[in-house]
Amino acid sequence: MNNERRKEIDRIISELQGLLSNIDDVLSEEQDAYDNMPEGLQQSERGEAGSAVAILRHLLTAYDVTQEVISCLENAKE
Repeated sequence: MNNERRKEIDRIISELQGLLSNIDDVLSEEQDAYDNMPEGLQQSERGEAGSAVAILRHLLTAYDVTQEVISCLENAKE
């Protein structure tokens, strides 16, 4: 791989790291919202609590996948 393509990968990695930070911010906000729900509602699988758990799972998956993409790009430069 030439230096020009490595620089392009570095640029993409930098953008993804910014997006990873944004995902982390949203994830933290959603976790705080969930944590502030009444305990009885948190334990319910219906309605708002179930939706909140699903959102948290999707955000965690997005975070993990983005980290994996960054790792793959780092490996591609080697």
